[in-house]
Amino acid sequence: MNLRSFKSRIRKSIADANLQLALDNNAQRRKDGRLAALASLPDYPERRLRAHAVKADVVAHLDEYLSQFIARVTANGIQVHRAADAGDAIRIFLEIARQHNAHLVAKAKSMVSEEINFNHALEAAGIRVVETDLGEYIVQLRGERPSHIITPAVHLRRGDVGKLFEEKLGIPYTEHIPTLTNAARKVLRGVFLTADIGVSGVNFGVVETGTLCIVTNEGNGRMCTTVPPVHVALMGIERLVPTLDDLALFLSLLPRSATGQKLSVYTNLINAPLSPAEPGKDPTQIRHLILLDNGRSALRDSPLAESLYCIRCGACLNACPVFRETGGHAYGSIYPGPIGSVISGALVDPTFACLAQASSLCGACKEACPVDIDLPGMLLRVRSGMSPQSTPHRTRKAENTKEGVGVPTAVKLGLKGFRIAAGTSSLFAVFQSLGGLLSRIYSPRRTFMQIPAWTGWGYSKDFPRLAIRPFRRRWGKIKQVVVEKSARPQESLKFSEPTTQPLHKPLSDQFAEELGALGGTVHLVSEQEFSTRLTEFLKSKSIDRVLVDESGLRYVNEISTIREPDPTARAGVTGALCGIAETGSLVLISGEGQTLTASLLPGIHVAVLRTSQLKHTLAEALRMPEVRTTQAGVIVSGPSRTADIEMTLTIGVHGPGELHVFLIDDSMTV
Repeated sequence: MNLRSFKSRIRKSIADANLQLALDNNAQRRKDGRLAALASLPDYPERRLRAHAVKADVVAHLDEYLSQFIARVTANGIQVHRAADAGDAIRIFLEIARQHNAHLVAKAKSMVSEEINFNHALEAAGIRVVETDLGEYIVQLRGERPSHIITPAVHLRRGDVGKLFEEKLGIPYTEHIPTLTNAARKVLRGVFLTADIGVSGVNFGVVETGTLCIVTNEGNGRMCTTVPPVHVALMGIERLVPTLDDLALFLSLLPRSATGQKLSVYTNLINAPLSPAEPGKDPTQIRHLILLDNGRSALRDSPLAESLYCIRCGACLNACPVFRETGGHAYGSIYPGPIGSVISGALVDPTFACLAQASSLCGACKEACPVDIDLPGMLLRVRSGMSPQSTPHRTRKAENTKEGVGVPTAVKLGLKGFRIAAGTSSLFAVFQSLGGLLSRIYSPRRTFMQIPAWTGWGYSKDFPRLAIRPFRRRWGKIKQVVVEKSARPQESLKFSEPTTQPLHKPLSDQFAEELGALGGTVHLVSEQEFSTRLTEFLKSKSIDRVLVDESGLRYVNEISTIREPDPTARAGVTGALCGIAETGSLVLISGEGQTLTASLLPGIHVAVLRTSQLKHTLAEALRMPEVRTTQAGVIVSGPSRTADIEMTLTIGVHGPGELHVFLIDDSMTV
């Protein structure tokens, strides 16, 4: 990638009306959703600063934290591998695949895998890799890279997907998004059930417990980590948080910034390999963790170290006026937008340093970042040649700060001329007056004409008229007006006080309200009527058998139960460790006799919970001892969903399309 190629891609993107409409829709909906979600966090500024401090501490002491994390993960029974670069990571995975004679890999979304060209390397080795996130699956069928960190197919319209599925899947052409989603679900369900290995990324690694946290909405992340006999997680070495309390902090920021949700539908917490449904048997699942460096250590020791604080929420992309006009493919790198312009040169290819030129330095990316990363400052550093992968920055820093990366020679000369003119106030005033006169002679409108296209000015940027009268000449009149206004009497500002204090809702009411907003249903029942109501509900759905684990078995009467995973089961019944009132979430855990498939495979999930099991916050739930010691757990926040096609919400993807919680009121129980 060079600057000329980049500009060519930009012009192509700007001229694509279909792309422009798709990008406009995505940007506005993401922005509105993010602002609405953050409104539920009155202490958002404080959380943002805390998150910044946590990541700063992790990056500053990364070697120490990594050592503790690896020791804990290994003690939990997960095999850990260190990969210095992309080639190392691929070699390690191919060895794992060879050991298990793997031919089919079901893969959840992972930016690290894109970074190392994972799919291409495995296909070259004769292993079939299938992307299972709907957006990733769509772009894989098209032979493309993701266009957005969160929404891979953001550049496509429903008609594009309809034509693609007609050609690749053999279904009749349709633009009906639920039909398209269901078609993908049917194909990918077979992949999940027959895959030899499931692959996922890792959003956060918790040092104190050795927990791998994976955040998804569709359920494919749960499928890839639960159903196949082997699970391999790919994780960048910087994705650590010290404690589960810190995890709660970041989980309050990531979904809100990424998708406008208080919590994603599925937050997977993986501590160890899973055990079978029958108690007493050895674990039948094997887990591996590949920790990837691939330039991250060099970033840590460079002026761009703050880029390692990124939690991959995509908020900076949605806020960036450049990305919103060009889309991700214009950047050429798998990491687009402001954060991509900073890290691509170090993690992907040094030639991507030119991407930093595509920024107005308006600061919108920093304002949107939930970790308060100084992206504008780092973009300037990349422009100055401080990206660590070109050559060691310690020896090149002084040299590179003299000339920008990717800036044409003519522009550099122009900037030097401006520096000379701006160095003397009188000389600057003369040039400003001349420029103002020339702008009116050659352009009667707002912008200059005949500006060379290679500069970008006049093609995609407005070059405003220069003022004929310098600021110093106008200052006397401006100062006089300001003084006159300040001398006028000012009316005192009045603030109305709230007449009533907000009432605190019972946890059961708050839980029901939050889950209802997510599309789930709460059935509040007494202890005496619970069994009858549950049976009546299942029969009303014409369900004569249900998938259960140990926790759900004791709740089902008069309905046939099955324990082994069965893709034909229409409903699954489980218990729950607790419920979280502030987000309407359920916490489910695995263990002896308890699996996570009953809440995942069927189209309807029925969970049983008591009011005494309700917690107010996510942090309270994560502090429970069972969460720390379980093999794996999941926080469920509503039915499975996606918005990967035209940002249109569709319920029921890989996980259940219905979630019903029978909440037993035991508040009066003695």
